[in-house]
Amino acid sequence: MGDYSKALEFYEKAHKIKEKALPPNHPDLAISYNNIGQVYNAMGDYSKALEFYEKSLKIREKALPPNHPDLAISYNNIGQVYHHMGDYSKALEYSKKDFEITKQVLPENHPDLAFPYNWFGKIYRSMKDYSKALENFEKCLAIWQKALPENHPYLAVACGNIGDVHRLMGNYEKALAFHQKALTIQENVQCNPLECALTYINLGETYREVKDYSTALTYFEKGLEIREKKLPKNHPNLAVVYHNMAKLYLATRKYSMAMKNIQQAVEIAQEKLPSTHPHLLEYKETFEKIRKKM
Repeated sequence: MGDYSKALEFYEKAHKIKEKALPPNHPDLAISYNNIGQVYNAMGDYSKALEFYEKSLKIREKALPPNHPDLAISYNNIGQVYHHMGDYSKALEYSKKDFEITKQVLPENHPDLAFPYNWFGKIYRSMKDYSKALENFEKCLAIWQKALPENHPYLAVACGNIGDVHRLMGNYEKALAFHQKALTIQENVQCNPLECALTYINLGETYREVKDYSTALTYFEKGLEIREKKLPKNHPNLAVVYHNMAKLYLATRKYSMAMKNIQQAVEIAQEKLPSTHPHLLEYKETFEKIRKKM
């Protein structure tokens, strides 16, 4: 697990020093708030992350010109947190603000222009607007294919996202092909283990949907092992895998295993997510399905 509590401790110490030495609207304080927000975001403490990101934004809006790249970073961070919290319209609003600045300050084929498209894709996917999601993920992939070497980890991320949308649209062959492309890159270059975990989990979901349950379970277990090592025990991204595994055990009539996993998912989501979050509602629905079978 990343040592988030240590990171938080150092960032908070640094922040206290800056608070004493600098005027309240100094841009360095905004960086400090932003750093603390990032740690909370990585820990899955989204309401805390939002609180610090908003403090950072408030300073930047006062201290910087309206098209400054640091403002784009703030809008992007806040958009991400709203996405994690299940408020997709707010996520879209902030991601659009980020994009407006980013496209002004970067040349047309700059690889960083792909990031806003990646976020639009994620938000539209969560909103179940799969054609828009696919369109944005494909734009993201096209930029990275032009700008980066063919085995760059970012290309794996883009392929994985496209694969996931194809799965959601029921195009399982295409989904598997894109996930395999992602995995081939990730297993041959150094990449973020959590991104590799996501590919395993996406492959697991695709195999679950085509009813190849043993292959699905193998991939879920690989993904879960990485996430359990790298994330806090109550991180919402762990709940996602527990829910996937619960659905798999439900399909294979292993109801006690299904119940164990869905209880873990619901417990985390109730602690970490807003009560109206689509994931929490979905987990509760799966819980009821399993309960009725027992």
